[in-house]
Amino acid sequence: MSRRSQLKVALESLWRLAPPGPKNLYSSPEFKALSEACAGYGGGKSVFGLGTALRSLGLPSGLPPRPRADSLPVETALSALDKALTRRTTVRRYLCPLDLAAPLPPLQFGKARVQRFSAADLATMLDAPVLGRYYPNAAFEPERLALFQWLVVEERVRIDHRPEARAMPFLYEGFDRDTGAFDPHRGAYPEAVETALFFLLQAPWEDWSTYPQVDWRGFRIPWIHTVDEDLFVRPSAPPNADSLTLEPWITYDHHGEEEELETTTALPLDDAAATLADWTEAKWKAHERACRGALLRTPVAHFLVRGFAEDGMDEVMAHMTCIEAALGTEADHFRWLRPKTEPAPYSATDRVGARITALLDDAEAALAYKALFDLRSTFVHGRGGLAAVSTVQRVAARRLARRVAAALTDLGAVSARSRDAVLATLLVEGRARFLAAITARDEAALQASAAETTEPNPL
Repeated sequence: MSRRSQLKVALESLWRLAPPGPKNLYSSPEFKALSEACAGYGGGKSVFGLGTALRSLGLPSGLPPRPRADSLPVETALSALDKALTRRTTVRRYLCPLDLAAPLPPLQFGKARVQRFSAADLATMLDAPVLGRYYPNAAFEPERLALFQWLVVEERVRIDHRPEARAMPFLYEGFDRDTGAFDPHRGAYPEAVETALFFLLQAPWEDWSTYPQVDWRGFRIPWIHTVDEDLFVRPSAPPNADSLTLEPWITYDHHGEEEELETTTALPLDDAAATLADWTEAKWKAHERACRGALLRTPVAHFLVRGFAEDGMDEVMAHMTCIEAALGTEADHFRWLRPKTEPAPYSATDRVGARITALLDDAEAALAYKALFDLRSTFVHGRGGLAAVSTVQRVAARRLARRVAAALTDLGAVSARSRDAVLATLLVEGRARFLAAITARDEAALQASAAETTEPNPL
C-alpha cells in the first residue's frame, strides 16, 4: 500500500469519529495510526504538529457545537495533509495595517503590495475558515479591518522536513545552545517586512506631512499578522480591529435619518504624496541591486527602519546611527588606519560631514549633521543643559537619515566599487567644501556676535 493510501485509510478512520470524540485524542488508536502513516513520509511521527493540522482542517469530532467554519471533506483534508507532508518550502504572508494613513496610491513592488482590500479579500488572505475552526470564540471582523490600507509582504522560506520540528522548533534546537544569544542584525520586524519598509521609508514622508509636530511618518504599523501556509504551524489569533485607530463618522441614510458609522483616523499629507506612485517595480529592481551591493552591507536599512519604529530620543539616535552606518568607517575613529598622505587629522564627525557634502552635493546638510551630532553627544555623554528636542530637530534628523540612505541606495544601484573606495572618494570630493562651509558659518557667527556687542544702547 502506498504512503498516500495508508494516510487516506487512517484519516478516514479519524473523520468517522462522532463528536465529541475521544477524551484524549493523542492516545486514541485512530490518531496513533495517522501518526504512523505520517512517519511513512520520512519526517518521523508527529503528535503536536499533527494535532495542529487536524484542528485547522476541521476534524469533525473536534469542532464546537456551533462552529464558525465547517469541517473539510475528507478527500480535501487528505490532499492538504499529503501536500504538507511533502512540501519543503512554505509561503509566509505578513499583513501590516497602515494605521493613521491618509489615502495612498496603490503600490506593488517585488513580493509586497500597498493597498486597500475588500472584506472578502482579507478573509481569504487571513484564511478565515482556519481561524474559525481554530479560534471559534474569537471575534473576527474583516469588514472593519477593510476600512484600513495594508502593506502585505510575502516570502517563500525553506522548512524542516519533520512536521514536529515545524510545529515546535524550540524542541529541536539543542539544549546546549546559548538561549540568551541573539542576532545583532535582527530588527523590530520580520526581515521581508523590514526590506519593504526600507524601500518605502526612502520616500520623503517628513516633507509630505502637514502636521510633523504630531507625526512625520504618514502611517504606523502597530502589529503584524503572519499567515503561514504550513499546515503544521499553529495559526495566529484573528487580528482585532479595536487595536487600530477608528473614529465616529456621522452620516445620513436615504430617509434622512442620522446614522453613526466608523472611519479611520488619518494623519493628513499634502498633495505631493501622490508621487508615491513613482515607487514602481522598476525602482524596486534598482533598490534590490543596491541592497545586494557593497554600499548597503552595513546596517543602514536596520537603523532607518528603527527610526520609524521608535519614538523620542531613541528615534533620533536611530536616525543618527543610520547616517553613521551609511558613511562611517573604522578608520574615522583610529588615525593609524588612515593613509599617511591624508592632509589633516580630521575628526570622525568631520569625515562623515565631508562625505555627506559630496554624496548629497549639499554642504548645509553636513552642517546640520554636525549640529545634530552635538545634540546626540550631549545626550550620550550626559552633559548638562540638554533642552527638549524640538520638532525641527527631530524631523531634521529623520530627513538627513532618509536623504543619505536614499542617495547611497541610488549610488549602489549603479556602482560596483567597494565601499572603502566609494567612501574614500566621497571624503576627498567633499572635504574642501565642507571645511569652507564651516569657516563661513563660524565667520558669520563672529560677525553677528560683534554686531550685537557694538550696537549702541538706545537708553
